[in-house]
Amino acid sequence: MVVGAFPMAKLLYLGIRQVSKPLANRIKEAARRSEFFKTYICLPPAQLYHWAEMRAKMSIMGFNAQAVKPLNEAAAAELGAELLGEATIFIVACSCLVLEFWRQKLQHRRKKKQQRVAWNTMQEEVDHLALVLEELQVRVEETAAAAVKPPALEELRKQMQEVRAQLCIQDGDKPSSPQAEPTPEE
Repeated sequence: MVVGAFPMAKLLYLGIRQVSKPLANRIKEAARRSEFFKTYICLPPAQLYHWAEMRAKMSIMGFNAQAVKPLNEAAAAELGAELLGEATIFIVACSCLVLEFWRQKLQHRRKKKQQRVAWNTMQEEVDHLALVLEELQVRVEETAAAAVKPPALEELRKQMQEVRAQLCIQDGDKPSSPQAEPTPEE
């Protein structure tokens, strides 16, 4: 069983059981005291459970169970209260599991959104740096064509080399188009 293989799950199950046990006990006491609760909530599931249990036992032993005698009212009320208490514990545990699943799903969505925003920000920055590099290349070409003084030309070349270094591009390469957005890992 998975619970036995993972001690934290077993510990969590025991914790949920201990927390929901007082609630189940109160429901049992209310079922024992209230005639309406006993008659309409506890007795029908208890009689159905008793009928199914007796039919299964009889068929396992090889007997033909034509009619199963119903439980007396006190025993059925006690069994119904126990079934109701266990159902309460089960519902609380399932609710905790569903809430944890939703919380994890929401956290995963939030993380994916943050990754998308970071990726888009980096993509915009790369695009901006590519535009700056193109502008610097145009200025260098214009400067070379107009035969501007060598110090200004050297200054433009230094700026262009700084931008290339930021883009991780070799001095002689042209800027490549931005890479396609990688598919996020599931």
